[in-house]
Amino acid sequence: MNPSWSTLALIVGLCVGTGGPSAATPPAIPADSQPQGNTMSTHARGTFDVKVTPQPSEENVGHSTVGRLALFKQFHGDLEGTAWGQMLTMGTAVEGSAGYVAMDHVSATLQGRQGTFALQHLGTMGRGAMQMNITVVPDSGADELVGISGRLIIQIIEGKHYYDFEYTLPDAPRVEEGE
Repeated sequence: MNPSWSTLALIVGLCVGTGGPSAATPPAIPADSQPQGNTMSTHARGTFDVKVTPQPSEENVGHSTVGRLALFKQFHGDLEGTAWGQMLTMGTAVEGSAGYVAMDHVSATLQGRQGTFALQHLGTMGRGAMQMNITVVPDSGADELVGISGRLIIQIIEGKHYYDFEYTLPDAPRVEEGE
């Protein structure tokens, strides 16, 4: 038994932040999670396009009710680049209840600093009430994004995808004249 298309649509909706009023008001990031020392904390905002492609089940890998999807995102704005990822989904017999996990490899320029990092998604929907947490995988930053941490909030407004990425990043090394 494969996941139904309606279950996949529900989960994909969860994945890209559709639905209820919580999507319109991003939660505040707790003060105790703010960085200390030689880092800068800031927001990157913009839009993104997403393509979600259902993938076939793999024999002898997980249960047949686990859905698997390929993800491709194109980010625009303060974060310019792409993300390639995979998602695992599971619906339930209860209308409006589902869950997903996903991993994205992001290759981008973030407010002038180029590099890569990974995002980890965890989403649940209980009878239509959604919760989503998307965070940077610790120590996944490379190139000019080494040391990045943070979380990404997704919203959909009138059919358009928006992100608000609150992140911390060590200060860029200063280049002295003549070097």
